[in-house]
Amino acid sequence: MKTLITSLFVSAGLLAGAGNALASEALAKKYNCLTCHAVDKKVIGPSYQDVAAKYKGDAGAEGKLIAKVKNGSSGAWGQTPMPPNATVPDADIKTLVKWVLSTKK
Repeated sequence: MKTLITSLFVSAGLLAGAGNALASEALAKKYNCLTCHAVDKKVIGPSYQDVAAKYKGDAGAEGKLIAKVKNGSSGAWGQTPMPPNATVPDADIKTLVKWVLSTKK
């Protein structure tokens, strides 16, 4: 019985994680992030997996990336600048950044 309950909790956690990833990907589509980025390959900007790898272990990564997404940035990944996304709600930017940082190769 204990094994069954543990399995149910693990399954529920995996489903919730998958649901969060799908919701985050929907936000990326809504705000046209996927025009320049992809999860697993460079498009115009870096892949989300490359961003996660670059900031792995950086305690301030979330704040840094939220600022870069909101205000735009240049030079971190080459010549092409990322335009500001000032009209995207802060809560959505935070959700997107958390998702990007969670992607793994």
